[in-house]
Amino acid sequence: MQPKTCGLKTKSFRPRKVNIITLGCAKNLVDSEVLSAQLQANDIAVEHESRKSDHDVVVINTCGFIEKAKEESIQAILQQVERKKRGKVEKLIVTGCLSARYQQELEKEIPEVDAWFGSQAFREILQLMQADYKHELVGERLLSTPRHYAYLKISEGCNRTCAFCAIPLMRGKHVSRPIEDILQEAKKLTSKGVKEILLIAQELTYYGLDIYKKRRLPELLERLATIPGIEWIRLHYAYPAQFPMELLHVMRDHPNICKYLDMPLQHINNRILQAMHRQTDRAYIEHLIHQIRETIPDICLRTTFITGFPGETPADVDELIAFMQEIRFDRVGVFTYSHEENTQAYRLPDTIPQEEKERRAEIIMDCQREISYEKNLQRVGQVMKVMIDRREAGRYVGRTEYDSPEVDNEVIIEADKRLYPGDMILVQITDAYDYDLAGKWMG
Repeated sequence: MQPKTCGLKTKSFRPRKVNIITLGCAKNLVDSEVLSAQLQANDIAVEHESRKSDHDVVVINTCGFIEKAKEESIQAILQQVERKKRGKVEKLIVTGCLSARYQQELEKEIPEVDAWFGSQAFREILQLMQADYKHELVGERLLSTPRHYAYLKISEGCNRTCAFCAIPLMRGKHVSRPIEDILQEAKKLTSKGVKEILLIAQELTYYGLDIYKKRRLPELLERLATIPGIEWIRLHYAYPAQFPMELLHVMRDHPNICKYLDMPLQHINNRILQAMHRQTDRAYIEHLIHQIRETIPDICLRTTFITGFPGETPADVDELIAFMQEIRFDRVGVFTYSHEENTQAYRLPDTIPQEEKERRAEIIMDCQREISYEKNLQRVGQVMKVMIDRREAGRYVGRTEYDSPEVDNEVIIEADKRLYPGDMILVQITDAYDYDLAGKWMG
């Protein structure tokens, strides 16, 4: 989808310093990092989510995925509007999914914003700031993550027609990046000290179908795995339908590809799956999980569920919980259903109160909490490889290959020697908690 210019209320200008605020998913974060690199290359000072007041322009990269995300984005905009009214900032620019989706309403409701842009509107934003888009910087980013890990977006948009999802409305159809461009960016990241590459897309497993006429994720992984300096490659957002089974053999055969798969299932009840337009059913999902675990016995499976979808009954929630107890996922996230305009599910009556949706989500997570604790208990006594993320309260905090930053478990480590973010160490697990582990550095 081409970036959309939503509205301009100011002439072009040359900022002194820009602060970029990013909301939503890692894909938005990557977009902000790309914009930051372009600004810096134009000799414009830029920071990401600075707490200082030394910038004259604020760019807010918004999320419009679900109601809570939209509310957070609106609140962030209004906070900066207040700062602008007090003279703390001169220009306020809003970009990203929220403004791509609600451009007309936003312009009317928040006239204090100087310019509105859609997603990935790098060229338009730069033009407004009297800066040039530098093609030679393709693949260059000003990282906002800790320097030892980075997200790598391999495609944009989505061709799926899930009834609850508004992302195709905001990000457009699936567009894969060429393999050579991805490899070039990965090499640039490793040259900056990045050790962990987190592959992201709305649907990783669709990669390549649009430009190569076949699924090319396995080949992409094969080539990424040979790049010197990459310790871990992690996969996020694999769609279960038409899952490319050859992917599992690549994951199994390369030690630097994490035995970790993030595969959102959304539900397990056949009636709900059909209403969601998920192109799967329970029998298919169970068979797929069996094949995955048979091929990679030690794999960590992460999934996401939606509760409160129109027509969901308490019995459907009971079925989901029983399924979780049977399959015993390693990591689980839960969203409450958000009734989004212009999605196919919007035509269905949203009759389940938000309080009930929240109650169901809590029940589901209570079930997962018990499963997670039991799985963590089995780790006690094991020696695991851990990547250090930070030092906190006199101890070190890291992750295993089974854990993604910010969303998964952490390992709290006692060590008698100075360690640094990105260090790979061996840790003997001594204690287990609901979602975390604790251990001692083996030295």
